[in-house]
Amino acid sequence: MIIGLIEHDRGKLNDLSLEMLTFGRRLANQLGSPLEAVLIGEAARPLADRLQAYGVPAVYLVQHDRLDDYAPEAWAQSVVDLMGTAKPQAVLAAGSDRGNEVMAHVAARSNLPLAANCTDAQPGDSYVVTRVRWGGSLLEEARLGGKVKLLTVSPHALQAEEAPAAGELTIHTITPSLADKDFRVRVTSRVEAGEGKISLAEAKVVVGGGRGVGSAEGFWKLDELAELLGAAVGCSRAVTSLGWRPHSDQIGQTGTRIAPEIYIACGVSGATQHLVGCQGAKRILAINTDPEATIIAKANYAIIGDLHEVIPALSAEIRKVKK
Repeated sequence: MIIGLIEHDRGKLNDLSLEMLTFGRRLANQLGSPLEAVLIGEAARPLADRLQAYGVPAVYLVQHDRLDDYAPEAWAQSVVDLMGTAKPQAVLAAGSDRGNEVMAHVAARSNLPLAANCTDAQPGDSYVVTRVRWGGSLLEEARLGGKVKLLTVSPHALQAEEAPAAGELTIHTITPSLADKDFRVRVTSRVEAGEGKISLAEAKVVVGGGRGVGSAEGFWKLDELAELLGAAVGCSRAVTSLGWRPHSDQIGQTGTRIAPEIYIACGVSGATQHLVGCQGAKRILAINTDPEATIIAKANYAIIGDLHEVIPALSAEIRKVKK
């Protein structure tokens, strides 16, 4: 059996978990084993039916009166307890911040190795895994040992795909043995994003700005274009370092990894750190005055010109079409 840890935020599914289930289903088929899933907290119960469409015939629902919000060590101990009873061959999670955090705790508590950010896995006594290293500039082939194989799946390494129709879904309810120390780190409150703001991670269109925007004030042109397109606005690390935009807007290895239908990169040079964050985009449109900029070579479409002239012109044409 292979178990996939499903990431959610108060019952809202992280779609990276669906990519992980697609990865896990392929691995399970090679092993001739079932793919099952674990949901943590009662708020996650409604997600069970959706998982069935991705080849999951059984779900373990972890219930505990203190698991009403995210607590990485408590989530990890819940997985460790499940490993002791279900005896899986492998446990997978999405290679997100939370997925990697929880699985690191699982590895430490179970004294097992962990392979993070994998793009492929070939089963055997040891799994031969391919994983992303050095900010996406290197693919490493490694061997993963251990009685139970622990790994996370690199974000956007593959498309989430539904499975052929399965039979009736089985839900197993379990209660883990958790101590106070498992809740030393937990979410206690939130500062919500502005009302109506589109999430970078979920946006179908993203407009991003780099140092070439020139100033914090210069981003109003990008904000205007994004509003017309129903897009999210992001930026490069250089922009956040200059204090022009908050870190929550940063696209990159140390920011948000995006996978929109189109990414409009404005005044972005194309540093490796930034390219890692936008490599999941289906198409990239780069607007830059420098035809030799790295982002131009990576883009599907390019406009060589001043973004302060190009973006207002684009916005004007979009308004005409929308009238």
